[in-house]
Amino acid sequence: MAFTGWPAEAIDFYTGLEADNSKAYWTEHRETYEQAIKAPMMELSAEIEAEFGPLRIFRPYRDVRFSKDRSPYKTAMAAMTEGEGGEIYYVQVSAAGLLTGTGFFHMASDQLERHRAAIDDERTGSEAAEIVDKLEGEGYTIGSIGELKTAPRGYARDHPRVRLLRMKGLTTMRSFEPAPWLSTGRALTTITDAWRRCAPLNAWLTKHVGASRLAPPEAEAW
Repeated sequence: MAFTGWPAEAIDFYTGLEADNSKAYWTEHRETYEQAIKAPMMELSAEIEAEFGPLRIFRPYRDVRFSKDRSPYKTAMAAMTEGEGGEIYYVQVSAAGLLTGTGFFHMASDQLERHRAAIDDERTGSEAAEIVDKLEGEGYTIGSIGELKTAPRGYARDHPRVRLLRMKGLTTMRSFEPAPWLSTGRALTTITDAWRRCAPLNAWLTKHVGASRLAPPEAEAW
């Protein structure tokens, strides 16, 4: 079936789950999760696969083994796919509405080294800063999963692009509050337009950072 967004029941489901994160609530509303949240996400995956690749849908259960918060369920459904340049495309639906994201979420040590060298360089660094400024002006949030409190070793604390140097990744996020269009075909264009708008930043990351050249942990063991 074609993706036509998430019905209002999806927002209601997560509003209720935030108030009662229990197995009883989950069991009682499991069909709503399957039909109003998971099914549309699978339909979205089929719609965007040709351009972005199939979505990997995250499990709804939290890993509470090392957490003080024992709430068993995630209060959002999220999914992601990876582009040919190594960039991640992310989408999430929750009681807060819709969230889209793209970029390099986690950089390995060799990627961070190349990223910082490119940010430090006047030509390539200024290019990245200009792209970032433009996206922020259009309502995107620039961020990183993990960030240093000060400039990394070897870089001046008053570097003109110290903010970007401190980041351990480089992502763009865009949030949309719940609205009637979320349960229409406009949801698809909103998601894909948000991803495509960030193409210049992803292209910069692909060119100047690229994929990690380090062997994966499994290979290192051999």
